[in-house]
Amino acid sequence: MTDLPTRPSPAFARGVAAIGRRPLALLGAAAALTLAAPRLARAQDALAKAKSAGVLNVASEFHFAPFDFTEGGKQVGLNADTFAEIGKELGVKVEFQDLPWESVLPGLDAGNYDMVAGPATITRARSERYRFTAPVAEATVAFLKRAGEKGITKPEDVAGKAVGSGKATSQLAQTQEFVGKLPGKTEVREYVSFSEAYADLAAGRIVAVGNSLPNIAYTAKQRPNVFAVVLPTFGAKSYFGFLGRKDEASKPLLDAVDAALDKMRADGRLAKIQEKWFGQSFDVPARVTDPAV
Repeated sequence: MTDLPTRPSPAFARGVAAIGRRPLALLGAAAALTLAAPRLARAQDALAKAKSAGVLNVASEFHFAPFDFTEGGKQVGLNADTFAEIGKELGVKVEFQDLPWESVLPGLDAGNYDMVAGPATITRARSERYRFTAPVAEATVAFLKRAGEKGITKPEDVAGKAVGSGKATSQLAQTQEFVGKLPGKTEVREYVSFSEAYADLAAGRIVAVGNSLPNIAYTAKQRPNVFAVVLPTFGAKSYFGFLGRKDEASKPLLDAVDAALDKMRADGRLAKIQEKWFGQSFDVPARVTDPAV
């Protein structure tokens, strides 16, 4: 009678081990797919997602006239009119969220909405992190002063006084840079919204507000007995644009928005909207590839 082996052969042991590993390997693959599911969902084509839902979600701040503000409880301004046309081109309804500007970009990073209207000044720093659309207006900065203020006839006249600008904005950064080169100590106060800065200016608590020329020109036009624009502008020539996340999932959406803006520029709709809100149209480049600020 042949004795049975007391130890399995090496080949037999390897076979048993391989069989034992297969369920673990399958479990590992299933776990990997489960963990990847949120990432796959987030990576879904943003344009396809918006079209499937029939809605494009956009964030902005409704205290940035004439781009975004309210009248009679209704959102109005260049953003509302421009995105209404973009929505028609994309075949979706545009829904806005009104948020404090300092929380808008972090919310975009978190994926809380598809795009940001703003618009935001196209800067080098922002362009490294976000993708901007074709520009929709000029954004070069100037000062707004009280009407009849004879002590301020040029930007340099704010030296040694208190001025204001919007918190977490490019306009604030450019204002700080400009006054930092002036003699004496010039205080720059930061406001949650430009509406608050204008209120302090009207009350005499500050002597000027640094904001983009289109914004302050509109404000002065609406309240000529209260405000006046100080020229010339200061800082480098800059432009406003809408923006989205700089990832592959957002690329089809932003490509489609750019195509819509290009079409609106070509057929005159964008110029008509600019003229409605600024009293003039802007000669802006088709794209800003090398921001000056």
